[in-house]
Amino acid sequence: QVHLVESGGGLVQAGGSLRLSCAASGRTFSSYSMGWFRQAPGKQRELVARITSGGSTNYADSVKGRFTISRDNAKNVVYLQMNSLKPEDTAVYYCALYVGGSYWSTGSYDYWGQGTQVTVSS
Repeated sequence: QVHLVESGGGLVQAGGSLRLSCAASGRTFSSYSMGWFRQAPGKQRELVARITSGGSTNYADSVKGRFTISRDNAKNVVYLQMNSLKPEDTAVYYCALYVGGSYWSTGSYDYWGQGTQVTVSS
């Protein structure tokens, strides 16, 4: 069993920054790839970024150059640094543990956190 807890969301003006954290417990965290997803009202949940156990990263085109995913295996935490935020980044952000398959697919992830709301005002 894995327990994931996101934090760091909030209200920010366009152009601002936030850093999200995802604290993991219950499994050997360092062995797993992790993903950050987001879901805006009325839209499907989409992958924002993912990081492998070795530290390789992938990003959605919409966030490349603005968001950075990282991990601290000693602390069992995955971060999402979000800069130059836009109103269209407004969503609930979730972290999840990758278990296999296409890393773009929500079905390839298990053990989701409860989500943290990010709201970007214009």
